[in-house]
Amino acid sequence: METKKTERSELRVDKWLWAVRLFKTRARSSEACRKGRVLIADLPVKPSRMIKEGDIIQLRRPPALFTYRVKQLAENRQPAKMVDRYLEDLTPDEEKEKTRQKNVVVFARRDRGAGRPTKKERRIIDRLNNSD
Repeated sequence: METKKTERSELRVDKWLWAVRLFKTRARSSEACRKGRVLIADLPVKPSRMIKEGDIIQLRRPPALFTYRVKQLAENRQPAKMVDRYLEDLTPDEEKEKTRQKNVVVFARRDRGAGRPTKKERRIIDRLNNSD
């Protein structure tokens, strides 16, 4: 008995986001849609919204807005190496830089046993942290 693999022309947006590894779980991708973080044509979409090849999907992950083009539909979770077959990253470098800056942690080193910082030291620490 032969099994045919049927090509779908449309797929739920939450399922596709999970399948191409933009979210760790399908529940998280659905939640992002419900919170208005997934946009198609600059409009927030519901998790059940059907997408097709060629659609442009924007994903709001503060402080950046990521943009992807659907190359191919994927119903099942894909290996990380194969994700490039299913999506094209259209995110500008400026948006990616915002995420990198957010991940940089700047902190002042304090010697062990130095106690709490004084008001003057706290202001200096705050100035260092807000210098970006």
